[in-house]
Amino acid sequence: MSQSRHSKMKLRVGYELHYEFPQATPVILMLNIHFTRVSDLAVPDHIIISPSVPISGYRDGFGNWCSRIVAPAGRVRISADAVVSDTGLPDPTVPGASQVPVEQLPEETLVFLLASRFCDSDRLLDLAWKLFGHATPGWGRVQAVCDFVHQRIAFGYEHARVTRTASEAYQEGRGVCRDSRTWPWRSAGR
Repeated sequence: MSQSRHSKMKLRVGYELHYEFPQATPVILMLNIHFTRVSDLAVPDHIIISPSVPISGYRDGFGNWCSRIVAPAGRVRISADAVVSDTGLPDPTVPGASQVPVEQLPEETLVFLLASRFCDSDRLLDLAWKLFGHATPGWGRVQAVCDFVHQRIAFGYEHARVTRTASEAYQEGRGVCRDSRTWPWRSAGR
């Protein structure tokens, strides 16, 4: 079905976060809709902080909007309530997408191959090759990883833990969106 035949739907998005800070604490918030979807906001995603404090912002190296505050000691509520217009169409697929050898990748993409505190590739590398080494390189391998994560990792906000790594999400079989995005192929480097 073409996009023109689809009517736009409105999705209400938001959050309400409650913290208890023992002292005034500098905080960087990455809570806004990605800049590529800002034109789809029917109601802006303004961050509301209670008690009110000044907010400054900047874009990080990946284009994400980052908001800086100094949270006061005590209870702090951070929230937003926005509406996004969307066609409801699935993301495009490119089954013929090929895999580019690491040595041919542009320099600006190499940062995405580095391990992080969330994607502990040293613990997952052998497992990743065992599970996905046979998959067709390129789109086929990416799809195999996505399918595996969707079948293996139960999503739920109640599973959130700031210290959970991708290997722990795999072992526990549960996590949140960050745990799913970091697991496990991205830093395999082969």
